[in-house]
Amino acid sequence: MNYQLRKQLILQTVEEKGSVEVKDLAELLQTSEITVRRDLATLSEQGLLYRTHGGAMKMSLVQAPTSFANKSTSRMAEKDYICQLASQLIQEGDVLFLDCGSTVSRLCQFIKHKHIKVITNSLPIVYELMGTEVSVNLIGGELDAERQAIHGTIALEHIARYQANKAFLGIDGISLARGLSAASEKEASIATTLAQHAQQVILLCDASKLEKEAYLQFASFDMLDVLITDASADKDLLVKYEQKGLKIIC
Repeated sequence: MNYQLRKQLILQTVEEKGSVEVKDLAELLQTSEITVRRDLATLSEQGLLYRTHGGAMKMSLVQAPTSFANKSTSRMAEKDYICQLASQLIQEGDVLFLDCGSTVSRLCQFIKHKHIKVITNSLPIVYELMGTEVSVNLIGGELDAERQAIHGTIALEHIARYQANKAFLGIDGISLARGLSAASEKEASIATTLAQHAQQVILLCDASKLEKEAYLQFASFDMLDVLITDASADKDLLVKYEQKGLKIIC
């Protein structure tokens, strides 16, 4: 069966069922799971469906704009590597803060089987963890449709009611000169509040974000405990980050 026919059947099945697993698509299409995963990655990059770890979901269920879908699949291998390392820090019974970063959302696939609690402002994370062993607490407040996340004063008040063992944060940029930076004030305020109410703050950041400066500088290295990045990160730079007090996992 050629790609165009597989594409038509995949999109039709996702539209009818809402979500579908790779193994079910492989059986339907009479092809390998590897081929199905490759097709799903292509369709996700085109914004035609939302890629999950075990399959795919139609876009209307998550209301994720194409830009978010593309961002979540950009540097996917590096993000999955980072999140696999991050999952090893999570213990049964932990309470976690997860922000709305595209890298953090990739952590879901590695924690679905754990008996933990997740507090998040990310709608894609909520949908990814529904029906799993994870207990999910969705932060309340104002919906940011572009980011598919909850922000605002009520969201900050919600976070302040809880205490987490660990906060996993994404970032738009981190540099020796300016510390942590974000694309907007609302994302910066969420990250800061999550950090204030967590025992340990862990930054998930692929190498492309290192020594990158975004719109708003909002915190120093002191806000963080651990940086997890991928193997392509400059080793000399990571030594300098360690000298700032960060534990590096790479």
